Amino acid sequence: MTDAMKDATGPTAPAAGFADIPTTTLADLLGRAQVMDIGVRPLWSPVPRVAGPAFTVRCPPGDNLMLHAAIHRAAPGSVIVVESGDLDYALAGGNVCAVAQRRGVAAFVLDGLIRDLGEVREAGFPVFARGVIPIPGGKKAVEPLNTEVTCGGAKVNAGDVVVADEEGVVVVPAARREEILAAARAKLAKEADETLDAWEAAHRARVEGILREQGFEE
Repeated sequence: MTDAMKDATGPTAPAAGFADIPTTTLADLLGRAQVMDIGVRPLWSPVPRVAGPAFTVRCPPGDNLMLHAAIHRAAPGSVIVVESGDLDYALAGGNVCAVAQRRGVAAFVLDGLIRDLGEVREAGFPVFARGVIPIPGGKKAVEPLNTEVTCGGAKVNAGDVVVADEEGVVVVPAARREEILAAARAKLAKEADETLDAWEAAHRARVEGILREQGFEE
């Protein structure tokens, strides 16, 4: 078991504090590579912001076996992140989501589809995915759990902090967890102390400066 996996499943709370940080703030600090693409989105709203250590899963196209295995292995508070790339079959349905929720899984973040959306929405289980389809995948392909995966174009490793809300999904590398949390808190505190008038003045000065540098003429 890797150190990241131990950290993600141990008694500490590696995502503590991140549920208070908007994904927009994290995206400003981390950049595009750590933000999943627009296709991975909340499937119901208003969705709460979720944050937790990644439990990573890889499912080949048309198969969902390892996600179904993961719900019995992921520690409470985990965000199960699935690489799939398949838009023809559902990775999970209402019962799988219900069991994951009952076991304390914080959310699913899937590069694929689910079914039984009405049940999932009624239960209030957060799912960020590419959409829904009524036909389920098969259960044959065995893959290792908690290896590096790609979800929504972002690389995700076990123990990375995944933060998801109505704006999108951001991956905070485990090695940068404390640094990014401290920077995010400082950024939010600074923004809270700034009035809209002050922001507008600074914004206008910046924009006008760029226009002058680029030779803009009215």
